[in-house]
Amino acid sequence: MSEQKQLVMDIAMNLNRIGNWVADDFDRNNRKINIFIQNTDSYIGKVGGVNSRFQKTWDFFLRSYLVAKRDLKNNAESLMTLGNILSHRAKFV
Repeated sequence: MSEQKQLVMDIAMNLNRIGNWVADDFDRNNRKINIFIQNTDSYIGKVGGVNSRFQKTWDFFLRSYLVAKRDLKNNAESLMTLGNILSHRAKFV
């Protein structure tokens, strides 16, 4: 698996974890959520030069993630959906 694909898969896994923690109990899981948001942001910063077959997905993800991140408490489902999209589309990285 390429490094870029692994990063995308790591981001997807983190988004699903974050979404689950937000849905389960945002206040109790806030510390974990913030740690995984920081890790995810770091992974995003390392992804570069994606191919044209994945570019539209990546651009959509970045826009949607920034919106969801502004209000994590109300975006558990969006985070999990983004994680699932990245998981399925990672084959195109």
